Amino acid sequence: MADHILITGGAGFIGSHLADELLSSGYRVRVLDNLTEQVHGPQQQPPDYLSSDVELIIGDVRDPEAVELALEGVDAVFHFAAMVGVGQSMYQARDYVSVNDLGTATLLQALMHRPLERLVVASSMSLYGEGMYVTSEGHLVEGHLRSLEQLRDNDWNLRDARGELMIPVPTPESKPPALASVYALTKYAQERMCLLMGQAYGIPTVALRFFNAYGTRQSLSNPYTGVLAIFASRLLNERRPVVFEDGLQKRDFVHVRDVARACRLALESEEAPGLALNVGSGRIYTILEIARKLISILGREPLEPEISGKFRTGDIRNCFADISLARGVLGYAPQVPLEEGLAELAEWLNHQMAEDYFDEARRELDARGLTA
Repeated sequence: MADHILITGGAGFIGSHLADELLSSGYRVRVLDNLTEQVHGPQQQPPDYLSSDVELIIGDVRDPEAVELALEGVDAVFHFAAMVGVGQSMYQARDYVSVNDLGTATLLQALMHRPLERLVVASSMSLYGEGMYVTSEGHLVEGHLRSLEQLRDNDWNLRDARGELMIPVPTPESKPPALASVYALTKYAQERMCLLMGQAYGIPTVALRFFNAYGTRQSLSNPYTGVLAIFASRLLNERRPVVFEDGLQKRDFVHVRDVARACRLALESEEAPGLALNVGSGRIYTILEIARKLISILGREPLEPEISGKFRTGDIRNCFADISLARGVLGYAPQVPLEEGLAELAEWLNHQMAEDYFDEARRELDARGLTA
């Protein structure tokens, strides 16, 4: 059984929670992380929340020497190192492809001559694009890309061939990818590279498709992180959270401790290798609902969400998880209800400072014609 675990990108939000989960289960944990400024701030110092029991190697996953050093003596690898952000990926394509795909290739090349008991790669729900839908005639279909003409008319919902509204339903792993951003493209490449090379070199490999993870330790000053952290940063600076379209987009929000637990189960499950598995909560919320819940729990009621009526290139309308496969294969069962997770997040937020860079990020997108 694997005993010594490497987490690439393990000083970040999900990776650090996974480190805690593994340590509490008796594993030894090493982290390789470049402490990128966008996540860790201009000082690029190791975060206080990273357990002192973690062995931290500061280095870049694209650096073969750093990767070789990090792999020395480990039994299993969680590959989390990646740039994250749909909007930013559309104007920093070279950086995203470099970190996400060259970084993954560098890791895999180093693994070719090393025995490994398990490789788990962090994939993303973004690769689905739109989720699954039921038409007005009751047919199950894949969601399609909305036209610019439709979006400019503020007609946000998906319609079938008869022009009737379609009803979104949970998205299973069997849905083919529909890659709507450079970020989604790179995450799909990460997933497929790991599964392909794992099969070729006899490395038991699992891909976990994370839905909207939230919780403590998210980078509040990173305007390309999860939507809850972006909303929190706005509210901590007494600014209204900005909601795109009409705010009724449906998503699956899953607490980071549940994500970390799913990761450990993927490490330990005999049935998981070779599979890509959804990791979500199995519950559905609109973006506007999430914004209002966070406003309420932080006591910022005067700050109503700003519904922008604008859309961003690469955004999708609805996608939420069918987690039945992860339940069956991993024995995964989400344990943190949204209300409990938000209360914990709010308590943590009350002790945080955040630089709000959302407006700057929005100007970057506007200047490139990526919003309308």
